[in-house]
Amino acid sequence: MSTTLEAVRPIELAEIREARERIAGTIVRTPLIRLELGPDYPDIRLKLENLQPINAYKLRGAANAVAMLSDSERERGVWTISAGNAGQGVAYAARKAGVPCSVVAIETAPVSKIERMKALGAKLILVSYDAAWKALEERSFPGLEGTFVHPFDDHNFIAGHATMGLEILEDAPDTAVVIAAIGGGGLITGIGSAMKALRPEIQVWGAEPETAAPAALSFAMGAPQVFTEWKASFVDGAGGKSLFPRMWQRMKPLVDGFIVVSLEETKRAMRLMAEKARIIAEGAGALPLAAALTGKAGQGPIVAIVSGGNIDLKKFSELIESAAE
Repeated sequence: MSTTLEAVRPIELAEIREARERIAGTIVRTPLIRLELGPDYPDIRLKLENLQPINAYKLRGAANAVAMLSDSERERGVWTISAGNAGQGVAYAARKAGVPCSVVAIETAPVSKIERMKALGAKLILVSYDAAWKALEERSFPGLEGTFVHPFDDHNFIAGHATMGLEILEDAPDTAVVIAAIGGGGLITGIGSAMKALRPEIQVWGAEPETAAPAALSFAMGAPQVFTEWKASFVDGAGGKSLFPRMWQRMKPLVDGFIVVSLEETKRAMRLMAEKARIIAEGAGALPLAAALTGKAGQGPIVAIVSGGNIDLKKFSELIESAAE
């Protein structure tokens, strides 16, 4: 299967602008707000992708990828692999296009994500994290046919995410640093593609949890790595077991640095957004703020991507309460 894949190539600015037009009727142009923390903190702005119709940025990539399918590909139906947000994005875009959709979903995903994928009409196949990761690598799953939409290693998917970069530069032209969480790497590759095309001096940083930080390890070692100490956590939307070699190729020219944050720092960032801006962020959505608060990315202006807000409310309450103790 790998021999048939399109070679990795840069996302061109023209492709990003075309994607923006293509998905405008599906996504929301999300707000960018300043987080008021006082003079002792970096200047941080929040890009609120948790306000998308599926409460996560993945709709951008999914809408673009589905819109670019051929008629024959649509007839076969689509399927993807997801911990929840990519599945919702593909299911939402597929339903709007009248295309059948299946999702190989990680069985430990939050109940809210599972239920919303079902509500969007997706046929779910629940599997272990290891089985899902194997399917991502092989781009196949027993018994599933149709057009596979990869949730991060897909040129059109990434071009959709890159549209966020155009909005950031329009709303905050003084941006010095953008920080995005890394799961598979599609989000940061998209953001980086837009930033480096228009404002190459802006730094693009990745954020990962301490329990799953293969990208930071890979860049430290100079080659894609497996994160052998991987542990499951409430940060289910970021941090993989390894960095795919193709994503290493995509990210390497675009990313300036990485910040690995603790689970405790992530919980505190979730609580801070709830207290200061009344924002509900899932673990992955809070990673960039947690990274910005370490001071390692400088004093800003920093744009932290709040990539999603899909978390069970009971779990959210427990996490932010424990962060205060």
